[in-house]
Amino acid sequence: MKRRDFITCFSLGYFASSLPEKVVASPPETTAISSTSGDWQTVGTIAELDKAGQLLNENLPVGAVLVIGTSKSKNLVAVNPICTHMGCTVEWLAEEKIFLCPCHASEFDPNGNVQMGPATKPLSNYETKIEGDLVIVKRSS
Repeated sequence: MKRRDFITCFSLGYFASSLPEKVVASPPETTAISSTSGDWQTVGTIAELDKAGQLLNENLPVGAVLVIGTSKSKNLVAVNPICTHMGCTVEWLAEEKIFLCPCHASEFDPNGNVQMGPATKPLSNYETKIEGDLVIVKRSS
């Protein structure tokens, strides 16, 4: 083995072993939960939602989900945050009350409807509810 290859392998191994255990070994929390139906998926906890005003989970079986609001909101909003134009992840701008695509500036209203293109199709919506301390969603009918 050449010296350069050894140093590269050693460095990568050292870096990987120094990562926190949670990053390296923890599986994503994507458990389906509901007493009413198996279609509901856990996005996160109400503590996480209340702290940031939004929850993003990109690893659910129903697809990526962005939930906007707080546990005290009467109407939580949940959309698939993947822009229908070119597939970039939209951002929620709370002050403007819009979802904005950072790639090509498509704008969507809080319900996911297109306000300004180039996107022509709305974002997919999800039904939301709080069950215990979890925020859960299911694909809208």
